[in-house]
Amino acid sequence: MTPPTGSSGTPRRAPAGAAVLREDVTEAIRAAVFEELAAVGFARMSIEGIARRAGVGKTAVYRRWKSKLSLVLDLVGAVAVQGMPAPATGSLHGDVRALLELAAHALRHPVASQVIPDLLVEAARHPEIADSLKAALLDPQQGVVAQVVRAAVERGELPADADPDRALDLVMGPLYWRLVVVRTEPPKGYLDDLARSAVAALTA
Repeated sequence: MTPPTGSSGTPRRAPAGAAVLREDVTEAIRAAVFEELAAVGFARMSIEGIARRAGVGKTAVYRRWKSKLSLVLDLVGAVAVQGMPAPATGSLHGDVRALLELAAHALRHPVASQVIPDLLVEAARHPEIADSLKAALLDPQQGVVAQVVRAAVERGELPADADPDRALDLVMGPLYWRLVVVRTEPPKGYLDDLARSAVAALTA
């Protein structure tokens, strides 16, 4: 295909704004966010510090994210969605056990161990951060658990009025407490025991 030409017959150059964002730069910025958070925390983290660690200019960061909050929430949301696809094993126990396995993997990610606790502290002081964190982290998890509950209702394993929020508390609460708050590795068989306990509580 012949490139478009101007009135002089010479090829026209693509607009500067049409430049494609380099993925290697994007990944360097994301890595720098984790390093900066570990070093100074969310409150003291700055776009300048992130850019310096990534070896790029501030403009490179702002072209991708409008603020440090949107940058961090983008990472949190990506990990939450990627780490927790809705399981479909054919049984409530199987779905809960699979969900716990996926959640345990996600909660060991640096986002969980370094970023989320720091953001929760900030969220207690700033409602806009609380709202953004809910949209990026809690809402996707609620959606996944709601799918598990709906499937169990359709199979007759749970009553029609089963509460997805209660299911989320029972399934995720203990695991989050152990891996993110207490920060101790669960003993062998812990996920199996937790799955049985959660299903027993849901079906009681």
